[in-house]
Amino acid sequence: MKVLVATQKPFAAAAVNGIKDILGKAGHEVVLFEKYADETALIEAVADADAMIIRSDKVTPAVLDAAKNLKIVVRAGAGYDNVDLASATAHNVVVENTPGQNSNAVAELALAMMIFMSRTQFTPATGTEIFGKKVGIQAFGNVGRLVGKKASALGMSVMAIDPFLPAEKIIEGGAEPAESLEDLYGSCDFVSIHIPATPQTIGSIGYDLITKMPKGATLINTARKEVIDEAGLEKALEQRPDLKYAADVMPDNYETLKEKFGLRVFATPKKMGAQTAEANVNAGLAAADQIVKYFAEGCTRFQVNK
Repeated sequence: MKVLVATQKPFAAAAVNGIKDILGKAGHEVVLFEKYADETALIEAVADADAMIIRSDKVTPAVLDAAKNLKIVVRAGAGYDNVDLASATAHNVVVENTPGQNSNAVAELALAMMIFMSRTQFTPATGTEIFGKKVGIQAFGNVGRLVGKKASALGMSVMAIDPFLPAEKIIEGGAEPAESLEDLYGSCDFVSIHIPATPQTIGSIGYDLITKMPKGATLINTARKEVIDEAGLEKALEQRPDLKYAADVMPDNYETLKEKFGLRVFATPKKMGAQTAEANVNAGLAAADQIVKYFAEGCTRFQVNK
């Protein structure tokens, strides 16, 4: 089978070599398609591919229309909102992600952002410590549990909420279960967001929730920018000069936020949560392994468009 590795932002060399090794040993042809210009180029490249590995590359209906032989797309990472799932399903294409492979990298970034904002972005101004503070974790999955574990090791108390987990599972994971989102936001010095961007969550975190946070609190978003109501965030920061916001996903209104609120806001220029050598390799190898298992065994364990 022909496997297209389509990455505008390429994998690290170690990941590429590992992907080639895994797929090659299973008898598959690997075609690297890196740093391509636009969707038109991808449409041409995918025409005869049987499988595709992507990172943040967009798989649109136009791409799927062109991919006549495509059977499976694996997104090397946890999020998959860059793939049109409805169109993939209509084209009988399996879409998978690689959950857990980037989790530690994202969790470390979330903790780093808490320290960075607490220490006034490492400027000479007097900051605060995170020891003894409470962190609230919105979504207690792979990343959220790691954030909680690391925060606890640094002397923080941990609260969490997850609509898919009963309270006992949250307790087993080392966190105090929140009764509601309002309880979580109202109780914690930091809230770390780990929810996906879905029709239910897009724009769900705004003025009402943010202004419930205690004095001096910081909101950390290493999930997706779409889950934030950016106008509501701006209004909250305007009315609450004690609050801070840091994101691994630059808001559309970031220039305005930075101009208005200075060191109280921070965003990475591009999504950096998974940008470690280890996560890069882990996700790439997992994607290759899943493609091998799909063609050899029909395994669809990580399918997201069921």
